[in-house]
Amino acid sequence: MTDHLQKRVGILLEALPYIKQFSGKTVVIKYGGSAMQSSELKEGFATDVALLKYVGMNPVIVHGGGPDISSYMERLSMEVRFIQGLRVTDEATMELAKMVLVGKVNKEVVALINQHGVPAVGLGGDDGRLILAEKRTVTDEAGNEIDIGRVGRIIDINTEVLASLGQDFIPVVASVGADAEGLSYNINADEVAASLAVALRGEKAIFLTDVEGLYANIDDPGSLVSQCTLADAEEMMVSGAVSQGMIPKLRAVSRALAGGVHSAHIIDGRVPHAVLLEVFTKEGIGTKIE
Repeated sequence: MTDHLQKRVGILLEALPYIKQFSGKTVVIKYGGSAMQSSELKEGFATDVALLKYVGMNPVIVHGGGPDISSYMERLSMEVRFIQGLRVTDEATMELAKMVLVGKVNKEVVALINQHGVPAVGLGGDDGRLILAEKRTVTDEAGNEIDIGRVGRIIDINTEVLASLGQDFIPVVASVGADAEGLSYNINADEVAASLAVALRGEKAIFLTDVEGLYANIDDPGSLVSQCTLADAEEMMVSGAVSQGMIPKLRAVSRALAGGVHSAHIIDGRVPHAVLLEVFTKEGIGTKIE
């Protein structure tokens, strides 16, 4: 019994210096992947976020909801199309995406966090013009422009909206924005998380994924990189050492660190309490990039 209690004390002592170091600091967490699908992982994530708040940190949550959007589109016999990894978003798709992201997923995340006694507030990027966006286009191999509809690129973040909530609330932000005319746009959630972390002068940007982290060789499961520099990560991206699916996250990491965020973390959201393990333990999990 005593040994068991001593282990608990040891865990608290290990966490103490990190609690002191990060108290009062802002941490932006991109929530997605399997962590949004499993009831157990959802509950664990909400617990982690509440604990961060209780020990004095200021977590800000950003989420997407791609699988839910696709599921509802299929139910309504709407065509699901992606070009260069971006969802083709016509008027009808944008309307449905807002319904799913802002009306369903966002409120589910808010409710989970609220159950732990910490008040959370859900926001879309067009609330209070939090995320000002413009239309994004892509080009094919021949250099021809492709219209992918209401897909946005972030121009500006209005941090006054979040400041007006006060320090007691945890903002939960859905990855949509609006342009100067009020047209809504679907925006990549990793991009939103990185831009918010920069605008809020965040200490950390944490990206939950469905892999253990960044690998030096995508064909070697034993090549997990626990820590590296931004230059290392960018070199791996250019050389093709990382998977295509990891590239958008590394671009978001690059945006965050170049904008002054102290560190970015790519962690496995399939691991229960992954956020706490990364923030409050010496070993951490996943990949830390500085």
